[in-house]
Amino acid sequence: MNAPNSERRLRNIAIIAHVDHGKTTLVDQLFRQSGTFRDNQRVEERAMDSNDLEKERGITILAKCTSVEWAGADGQTTHINIVDTPGHADFGGEVERILSMVDGVILLVDSSEGAMPQTKFVTGKALALGLRPIVVVNKIDRTDGRAQEVLDEVFDLFVALDASDEQLDFPVLYASGRGGYASLDVDAREGTLSPLFEKIVEHVPAPAADVDGPFKFLVTLLDRDNFLGRILTGKVQSGTVKVNSPIHALDRTGKIVEVGRASKLLAFQGLERVPVEEAYAGDIISIAGMTAATVANTIADPAVTEPLYAQPIDPPTLAMRFAVNDSPMAGREGTKVTSRMIRDRLEREAESNVAIHVTESADKDSFEVAGRGELQLGVLIETMRREGFELGISRPRVLFGTDEDGKRTEPYEVVMIDVDEEYSGTVVEKMALRKAEMTDMRPSGGGKTRITFSAPARGLIGYHGEFLSDTRGTGIMNRLFDKYGPHKGPIEGRANGVLISNGTGEAVGYALNMLEERGVLFVSPQEKIYEGMLIGENAKPDDLEVNPMKSKQLTNFRSTGKDEAIRLTPPRVMTLEQAIAYIDDDEMVEVTPKSIRLRKAILDPNERKKAGRKKQAA
Repeated sequence: MNAPNSERRLRNIAIIAHVDHGKTTLVDQLFRQSGTFRDNQRVEERAMDSNDLEKERGITILAKCTSVEWAGADGQTTHINIVDTPGHADFGGEVERILSMVDGVILLVDSSEGAMPQTKFVTGKALALGLRPIVVVNKIDRTDGRAQEVLDEVFDLFVALDASDEQLDFPVLYASGRGGYASLDVDAREGTLSPLFEKIVEHVPAPAADVDGPFKFLVTLLDRDNFLGRILTGKVQSGTVKVNSPIHALDRTGKIVEVGRASKLLAFQGLERVPVEEAYAGDIISIAGMTAATVANTIADPAVTEPLYAQPIDPPTLAMRFAVNDSPMAGREGTKVTSRMIRDRLEREAESNVAIHVTESADKDSFEVAGRGELQLGVLIETMRREGFELGISRPRVLFGTDEDGKRTEPYEVVMIDVDEEYSGTVVEKMALRKAEMTDMRPSGGGKTRITFSAPARGLIGYHGEFLSDTRGTGIMNRLFDKYGPHKGPIEGRANGVLISNGTGEAVGYALNMLEERGVLFVSPQEKIYEGMLIGENAKPDDLEVNPMKSKQLTNFRSTGKDEAIRLTPPRVMTLEQAIAYIDDDEMVEVTPKSIRLRKAILDPNERKKAGRKKQAA
């Protein structure tokens, strides 16, 4: 690590970018050009996206720390700690904590798409902390690039976010992450990333840390290791710490949570954590040896009684019920099916992810999980099913609040939509039905229109699939939590009813062929189904119970003409997020490692009717 009097300089930075603006690719090139990887070392693309879901979706879900060593032209080496922040507001619980560790940020924007809502979310947090940004206009080699306009948009964004004069005087670089170059010249099409390294050393201040004070360390990330137990990551705010030093953990109020020793100190070197004997003020490190300390706790010398300030976390806005899978097919595909296993897994998630809250129901068979949005909870469910869990998931519901006058409030989101001009009328009409108010509408070039809405989050649940259909897959929608505002009253849900299986068995092609005229099917022939399972969408608003297992009656009479070959339209196969967004309040998604099935919450039709009558009477 860098001793206070060593020749090595230290810089701590975070990289902010919208989903798919090239952040992780740029970090790959920083690794390569700083000599972090050997010339002959085999390295996966997008090395920072270590999680399977991150690789598949091309998004950053977990905040990660890494570092590079850069030898400058003056012969001095700079140790640069780089933090890769999630680009999606649903994972904002990670973002808020991460920014407290760094002294500067690189804002990466696409030369064509410009500043997007998720960029606004993270940048707003960074500017509020007083961090000075370096703006990098990425993908400068795109044919539809509009670098100067994008730069103007970024400046307007900073002004709207109340940036200080010092923050508005930001340096600008033009880069191509894939090409591996950055330049002060907008027309550059080759080179290296040296200008970016130089700008980081020049523009980002060294950590303002008290080397001579007592040891203090704020926990911003929590990880778990099979051998070392809890690994707490954060920045040393003051003093020094050595292996086996006595330490204690304080919560936000100053109460002692735990007393222990720093059994292991780990520093970041490239993508690896490496053990070190000592760490100094300003360093980003991980500490092992504590069993109860958690995020936002202060780890300090036993003489310290005052905790460090911890950034408050935005509250969850959406909740879902995670229940034990009670369908007739329960336990056939998963290995983790009991409520105890589900509880342990959710508690473990809530422990390391402060944006998630878990509450157990009175019957102990289900858990209410509250989070930031559909994507965050969808990623948690997808991770659990890959681990072998079987779950029943309810429709998402927003968490209401009350204002000072005792009136009901609900979460609102800013929705920015880029759509071809011909579809803009349809989008405005559909958003109006969902109680959204249009706040801005302007042409964004290339025959596209950018429309901004303020919409209650409740109205947006399930809209994304409909939006893609309405815009023939060409529309782009970005959402961002804005505020709690007045309750907007009832909002119409799904317009169509569903086709419900009235028995258990295997779907038959003959029956499905007859049912196709009723609506869109979700199942194929020979697929196992059960009573109460949704097998299709009704063309009409009412739910309809049908028999998808009916076979053709065989007789000993020869029919005139040949039997017609059955040609079925391929069924609509939903992803996990689409299924969660599709279901209604009385329905559930059955999630197993191999299948995603839609079903009624109450499978028995008679019990379902009784429950419906009770609800109407109430």
